[in-house]
Amino acid sequence: MKSLAALHQKIGSLQDVAKKVDEWKIKGEKVVLTNGCFDILHVGHVTYLTRAAELGTKLVVALNTDESVKRLGKGDDRPINSETARLQVMAALGAVDAVLLFNEDTPLQLIQQIQPDVLVKGADYDPEETDPASKKYIVGREAVISNGGKVIAVDLVPGFSTTAILEKVRK
Repeated sequence: MKSLAALHQKIGSLQDVAKKVDEWKIKGEKVVLTNGCFDILHVGHVTYLTRAAELGTKLVVALNTDESVKRLGKGDDRPINSETARLQVMAALGAVDAVLLFNEDTPLQLIQQIQPDVLVKGADYDPEETDPASKKYIVGREAVISNGGKVIAVDLVPGFSTTAILEKVRK
């Protein structure tokens, strides 16, 4: 998969990706889903995504739209890279099989529609947390668990974050 056309085949709407996931599941694939901004891609992201991909046979990444990144309060200048750029960079990663955007404040709707076998977040979240008000709560956990899936937190690479990179650049 080295052509731009092949790269763009990984990018789709929620309906496109949900259809692809249904086809994969019919073939017995184990679908993993994660979500985030993935604004300035770094080794922490690549390691996280590779570890997430190892938990199944297909990895779907849901990216926050530019508008939803702004609502997250990450800073007036965020995202640094546009959603179009972030989609293409994410689709270029070998560990990623499909990528889509979501504009809602949480990915709950797309998790319910895609019904992944495994939902993954970073270890700053807790799969056992049941209080939606907690910062460690993983949105969509109940939907995945009730469907027979697993919710897993993957260790993060210490010292790597988009926020830390931006602080270093600004100094």
